[in-house]
Amino acid sequence: MARAVRFDRYGDVDVLNVVEVPDPVPGPGRVVVEVVAAAINPGESKIREGLLHDYFPATFPSGEGSDFAGRVAAVGDSGVGGLDIGAEVIGFTDERASHATHVVVPFEQLTPKPAELSWEAAGSLYVAGTTAFAAVRAVSAGPGDVVAVSGAAGGVGSIAVQLLRERGATVIAIAGPANHDRLRGYGATPVAYGDGLAERLPALDAFIDTHGDGYVELALRLGVEPERIDTIADFAAVEKYQVRGDGNAAGGTIDVVAALADLAAAGTIEIPIVAVYPLDLVRDAYRDLEHGHTPGKIVLRP
Repeated sequence: MARAVRFDRYGDVDVLNVVEVPDPVPGPGRVVVEVVAAAINPGESKIREGLLHDYFPATFPSGEGSDFAGRVAAVGDSGVGGLDIGAEVIGFTDERASHATHVVVPFEQLTPKPAELSWEAAGSLYVAGTTAFAAVRAVSAGPGDVVAVSGAAGGVGSIAVQLLRERGATVIAIAGPANHDRLRGYGATPVAYGDGLAERLPALDAFIDTHGDGYVELALRLGVEPERIDTIADFAAVEKYQVRGDGNAAGGTIDVVAALADLAAAGTIEIPIVAVYPLDLVRDAYRDLEHGHTPGKIVLRP
């Protein structure tokens, strides 16, 4: 039997359980992957707590998880693009199902895992990586631009910082002092958040907000044009101020995942991994995440 994370009602981490489930069987065009690593994400906590019910309602019993990397375990009868059993792949699921020993997905949602890329980094690329990619693209950052990133030390923010630098932008990384050395290592200029932040920031051409809590308003006060502000955390500001709200939904394609995997494998970007938990300790993994200020990705290893 396969095993998977399930919850049958909204609530805190105590509603999460790891249960036995039938072994997945791939239909035509679908592939079963034995999961080696699967990241957890803040949005999953909000879904589990019912905070996003109006946008992403759960059907109980619900699984969870989108990111994963693993090995091909079985393929459907046809149309699987020549994938071999045992092939190492990176992928994503839209069915809240990657926090499990096995996941079944369309073959179009898989790409080969570069040998140089760790399992933990590979299993963390989809949500954070494609969200960061979409945000960077949304603000049209390039050489000569000065771009601020709020929440710059987090999973999305740290990747956005590196993608901006890869595009030649000057990056102002807003984060707590404990993360400043790491952000300097990415080529960014760190600035502490908190009182007086506006006075500590230089003139800006663009702003990426991964945190919410007033950063869109701050960017507007500093003179950044709305079309060059992107937030993944303040949906109300998108509607109120007509700023960009591009995130995973705008960038979440397998082609973007493959491009990010190549950048990470080459060492151009780092996917920071801060903790790895066995699947059975999924509650502890989310407790760790929900403490806040997590400087990177937390990963489950089934």
